[in-house]
Amino acid sequence: MSAAAPPTQTPDSTQVDPHRRKEIRRAIGAGSIGNFVEQFDYGLYGYMAPIMAPAFFPESDRTVAVLGTYAIIAIACLFRPLGGTLVGRWGDRVGRKKTLLWTIVVMGVTTGLIGLLPTYQQIGIGAPVLLLLLRVVQGAVSGGEYVGAVAFIVEWAEPKRRAYYTSYASNSCFVGILAGAGTAALTSWVFDGQALDSYGWRIPFLLAVPLSLVGMWLRRHIEETPEFVRATEEGTDVVKAPVREALRSQWRPILVFCGVSIMLAILSYTWVTFYPQYLTDTLGLPRWMGLASNAISIAVLIPTLPLAGMLSDRIGRKPMLVTGAIACIVLVPVAFRVGEQGTFGAAVASQLIYIVPEFFLTGIVTVCAAELFSTRTRFSASAIAYNSSFSIFMGITPFVATLLVSTFGTIYAVWAYLAVGALLALVVVSAFMTETYRSQLGADKFAR
Repeated sequence: MSAAAPPTQTPDSTQVDPHRRKEIRRAIGAGSIGNFVEQFDYGLYGYMAPIMAPAFFPESDRTVAVLGTYAIIAIACLFRPLGGTLVGRWGDRVGRKKTLLWTIVVMGVTTGLIGLLPTYQQIGIGAPVLLLLLRVVQGAVSGGEYVGAVAFIVEWAEPKRRAYYTSYASNSCFVGILAGAGTAALTSWVFDGQALDSYGWRIPFLLAVPLSLVGMWLRRHIEETPEFVRATEEGTDVVKAPVREALRSQWRPILVFCGVSIMLAILSYTWVTFYPQYLTDTLGLPRWMGLASNAISIAVLIPTLPLAGMLSDRIGRKPMLVTGAIACIVLVPVAFRVGEQGTFGAAVASQLIYIVPEFFLTGIVTVCAAELFSTRTRFSASAIAYNSSFSIFMGITPFVATLLVSTFGTIYAVWAYLAVGALLALVVVSAFMTETYRSQLGADKFAR
C-alpha cells in the first residue's frame, strides 16, 4: 500500500511576496542554529572520543576505553525515541516556536557541562556515569530538536522549494560537524599530548553554551509557522493526543521513513565519526590528517546540498533516494579501497567519493521527515519516525563499525553493514513510497 497521497499541485513559488521570503530566511536561521549546536557537539564528541576515553575509563586497554566512550553515545541515543516523542507532543500542542526555544538551551548547557566533568582517576566509575547521564538528557531533548527544526522550516517554505530550503537545515548539521572537526583539529594542534589529555579536550565543549544563547535569541524573534497557525486555527484547535493520533493514522509513513533513513544514518555517521579514527588508528595517518581530510570532504559537500535540493524539487524525491541507495552499494567500497593507500591525498580522495551518495540522500531524507506527515501531528509523527530509526543507528554506528573492523579485520565489513541498510531502502522506496514533492503540505494524507 502506498505511503503517500498522489501529487497535488501547489501554488507557484513566484507568487510569494518579498516580505514572506525575508521571513523564510529568518526561519531558516532560527531553525538551523539548533541543528548546528547539536551536531557541533556530536561531531566534537565523535572526534574527541579517542582523546577523552582515558579521562572516563581505565587506561589499561585503549580499545575498550574508546569502545566505552562510543557506547555512551549509543546508550544515550536509545533514549531519543522517548525524549523525541515527548518533545514532539509539546511541539504539536503548544507550537513549534515555544518548544524549540527551550530545546536549544538544554542542549547547550548539557554540552558545556561535559567540559567540567571529573575524571575516572578522580571519582572512579562515577565519571562515566555522569557522562552518560548528561548524554541521556541531551539525547532525549535532541530527539525532538532536529525534526522540530525541519518542520519549522518546511512550514515556512515556498511550496515548490521545500527541498531547497530544508537543504540549509541539512547544511547546518554538516557545518556543525565541520566546526566540531575544525575545533577538535585546532585543539589537537594547540595543545601538546599531556595538556590535551588533561584539560585541552574540555575547552571546545564549553563553547556550546554561548552558541545556544545565540540560538535562543534568534528563535525568540521569529513568529510561529503560518502552516501550524492555519492548521490549528491559531493554536485553538490542536490535537489533544498527537502521539496517539500519529501512531493511529500515520503508522505507514512512519515505517516508510524508518526504512529510508537507516541507510543515511549508517552512511553519515560511519563517515563523520568512525572513518577519521580508522584513518589514524588502522591506516597510521597522523590524527590531524584524519581530521583535516574529513573536514575537507564536508566542506566540499556543504555548497552542493542546495543544488541537490533544487534538483529534487524538479525531479522528485524517489529518483534521488534510489540513486543514493545504489551509490551506497557501488561507491562506498571504492572509497574504502582508495583510502587504503594510507596517504593524506588518498584519504581526501576516498571521502570525496564517499560524499556522492550523501549528495543524493541527505537533504532529501530531511525534507521527507516533514512532507510525509500532516501538519497537526507532524512534530510527533516525525519525531517517532526519526528517533526510531535515524537516531538509534546514528548512535550505534560508530560502535558497530569499530566492533566490525576489530572482529573481521577489514573495513569492508562496515560496507556490508551499510549495504544491508541500502537494500532495505531500495525495497521501501520502490514498493511503498509515493512522491511527496508536489503534495499538499497540510493535508492529512494518511488518515484511514
